[in-house]
Amino acid sequence: MNKKCVVIGLLGVHLDQPRKSRDRWATWRPTVAICQQEDLIVDRFELIVERRYSKLANQVIQDIETVSPETSVRAHPVTLKDPWDLEEVYAGLHQFSREYAFDTDAEDYLMHITTGTHVAQICLFLLTESRHLPGRLIQTSPPPGRGRSKQAEAASVQGTFQIIDLDLSRYDELAKRFRQEHDEARSILKRGIETKDESFNALIDRIEKVTLATKAPILMSGPTGAGKTQLAKLIYELKHSRRQVSGPFIEVNCATIRGEQAMSALFGHTKGAFTGANSARAGLLKSADEGMLFLDEIGELGLDEQAMLLRAIEEKEFTPVGSDQSIHSDFQLIAGTNRDLMAEVSAGKFREDLLARINLWSFRLPGLSERRADIDPNLDYELQQFTRNNGQKITISKEARKAFLDFAMDPATPWNANFRDLNAAVTRMGTLAEGGRITIDLVTEEIARLRSSWQTTDARGDDDVLTSCLDDSQIAQLDHFDRVQLAEVIRVCRQSRSLSQAGRTLFAVSRKAKAKPNDADRLRKYLQRFGLSWDELL
Repeated sequence: MNKKCVVIGLLGVHLDQPRKSRDRWATWRPTVAICQQEDLIVDRFELIVERRYSKLANQVIQDIETVSPETSVRAHPVTLKDPWDLEEVYAGLHQFSREYAFDTDAEDYLMHITTGTHVAQICLFLLTESRHLPGRLIQTSPPPGRGRSKQAEAASVQGTFQIIDLDLSRYDELAKRFRQEHDEARSILKRGIETKDESFNALIDRIEKVTLATKAPILMSGPTGAGKTQLAKLIYELKHSRRQVSGPFIEVNCATIRGEQAMSALFGHTKGAFTGANSARAGLLKSADEGMLFLDEIGELGLDEQAMLLRAIEEKEFTPVGSDQSIHSDFQLIAGTNRDLMAEVSAGKFREDLLARINLWSFRLPGLSERRADIDPNLDYELQQFTRNNGQKITISKEARKAFLDFAMDPATPWNANFRDLNAAVTRMGTLAEGGRITIDLVTEEIARLRSSWQTTDARGDDDVLTSCLDDSQIAQLDHFDRVQLAEVIRVCRQSRSLSQAGRTLFAVSRKAKAKPNDADRLRKYLQRFGLSWDELL
């Protein structure tokens, strides 16, 4: 079925008005000319008319009926006190779009953007781009007039037209450029590392989209060493490259500031505000004006600092210590934490209103043990970084590389400190590499060192892990063997996204012997032996 062609346009107060009434057929008038095109049949013209120009509208409608009898014209009166007032014009056209009965199954719509004030044309574009007006744009142009006789002008007075489709996916070259920009942004956020983990790549894609679309706070959670600080710097780099921020990147580890020191460091102070305040201090929030503020370990802030921070985020104002005057700072906040802030709210240690404000965009960064497919490309990245930082090219033999990756990819390898462990391992091996080449002997030595350090750390932390889930009487009833094993199970569970993932890690070897392994059920039953459940471990 051929759809009807419907044009929607504004009456051109100047362009549709001939200089002299007797010259109207020799003058290019866009609204009339669009109905004179040989290869464009207009079935209906919806003419939006300012009420004060009804006489001109009637003349234009009659002329359209003369040149194109098959075109029906409907006038839509609007009242505009100031056709150059963006708010007023947009509101009027938006109201038209809401009231008009579009039938996209039976009709094609063309939005004529040649007539009307520039403000009106912009509004038509915006409403079409947002699909409030479900159609394409049409632009008409006058015939070339210089060096032509009046008779020649009159013969081609209809001029030309061009239809513009705002579906950018249809433009191959534009689509190619958009893909290139996306790939560049993605590369920035991944430091150029060709990561293979599908869930991590999807996470980066979502972070890229949010980064470029908003200045709202971003909350990044995940274990220590998962790369929150690095990602925050890369987000800043991406926004700065797109000119979305002009100020600096300010980084604060909230675990290193306490009490009055925290208030002063974050919000600044006046001279003499407290003992030792010999001069005024701007504070880090002010330093981040027009830039980005990264508050790592935000859960370490005290409740007073949290209240001040909430005001700074919402009102872009705060009061320095010792001052009675507020100062302004417009920054984007990225917050990092390895704590469960919801649990902190329940315990009264974190403000619920602040969490609600910074939790609009929340992303959990997985630890290295959850991204084992990305250890290989990250090993190359760390080798490149060592070369750049030390001015000495470091390579790794094929045999040594295989040995290290076998160890790194083993589900039993915990990577407690995540990427910090990997960076430290490459740094140690690179430093000891004679002739700039890491050998199998160096890898074997490093693996032994890592295992030893993890065992020492785990033994020291077993009691802390158990006391977070069991009381002293329950722990006292456990054999030493059960204590060690249960503590490790709890650690793996807390590093995993689901019960099934934790089960696959814990039973990585034995599950291969089962035709239908049910790792989640095995793990659930193990935890039940100690009166524990998955939810209690998180």
